[in-house]
Amino acid sequence: MENYDLVIVGGGPAGLAAALSARADGISDILILERDDRLGGILNQCIHNGFGLHTFNQELTGPEYAARFISQVIDQKIDYRLNTMVMDISHDRTVTAMNPTDGLFMVKAKAVVLAMGCRERSRGALNIPGFRPAGIYTAGCAQRLVNMEGEMPGRKVVILGSGDIGLIMARRMTLEGAKVEVVAELMPYSGGLKRNIVQCLDDFGIPLKLSHTVVSIEGKKRVEAVTIAEVGADRKPIAGTEERYECDTLLLSCGLIPENELSKDCGVELSRITNGPVVNDSLETSVAGIFACGNVLHVHDLVDFVSTEAKNAGHYAAEFIRHGETSYNTIDIRCDGRVRYTVPQTVRPEAMEDTITVRFRVADVYKGASIVVRAAGRELVRRRKQIMAPGEMEQVVLKKSDLGDADSIEIGLEEA
Repeated sequence: MENYDLVIVGGGPAGLAAALSARADGISDILILERDDRLGGILNQCIHNGFGLHTFNQELTGPEYAARFISQVIDQKIDYRLNTMVMDISHDRTVTAMNPTDGLFMVKAKAVVLAMGCRERSRGALNIPGFRPAGIYTAGCAQRLVNMEGEMPGRKVVILGSGDIGLIMARRMTLEGAKVEVVAELMPYSGGLKRNIVQCLDDFGIPLKLSHTVVSIEGKKRVEAVTIAEVGADRKPIAGTEERYECDTLLLSCGLIPENELSKDCGVELSRITNGPVVNDSLETSVAGIFACGNVLHVHDLVDFVSTEAKNAGHYAAEFIRHGETSYNTIDIRCDGRVRYTVPQTVRPEAMEDTITVRFRVADVYKGASIVVRAAGRELVRRRKQIMAPGEMEQVVLKKSDLGDADSIEIGLEEA
């Protein structure tokens, strides 16, 4: 049995930022466990720019952004192990992992930070009818093939889903000489950032068809054609609206799911909406001493927000290591339905910082609506926004001094 003060599961942007934050807080015994053969996580295949505007006030590519954190981890001599798969995390923070060098090993930690990231929904999760030919990829898989392996998935492409990875791959495939026929989106709004719709679709003349889905895939050995159809309010295809596109590739960008199998096995309570852990204002889960940050907690739209959140997780993990488990009263943050969820879901008025940032996503597209926060019958925040959409994360800052004797906090929207 090895012993470390802090074990971080995942060496992507969240894990790296959490490790550096804990080290800055005086924690010396830190171990990062990463299943890939290099640190950096998903950023290694994101060669487009747009990263780091908030963190470094510069526009960086994904590998450049990751490299800045990796170099600090190396300079700080923080331990890390690559090609390491974590098999189990017990309730008492014993981590079981394995790799080709050490075989199966166990590490006892005073605190654990979960930073495993997220995965894409596969075709099997989408129930698309048709044969099972070659040429069907998730957008992230295609991104890795093009950007890291130097392989082209295909030459005539249809994309289902308008998540950010799908939008970025529409542009990437076009730049590599492929023809992207159409991007179809089941919902009546895009799941990606507005800037990606403009820069990746509009600038290249790629059509985006909202309220459409794939109803048929043709081809036995290789994709030969894809048929899409319009869907109604019930999200079921409308007969007579079918459109057929000849293609050799179908990319799926239909949402991301936090990687929480380990969290579930160690007894962490998960949110039914985010599929990530339920956390308090210190980003601590329902299991004492286990913290969560980044896309394993909830799917972010900017890596800069991941780094900020992970920095907080590292700080609070360091506090736990120094002071052990403490008990405080908690109050819930409630949503009105127009706001789908919040992170954190609870706060500890006695122990929280002077201010905390609460991040959330809305359930639909709202124009001219106001974000309203109330507690104990008082209105704490009211902020009008020109437009809000599910694809872009919103946030409000709560002040400890405003909460008083509140027994809950309500965050909602009021439409104009």
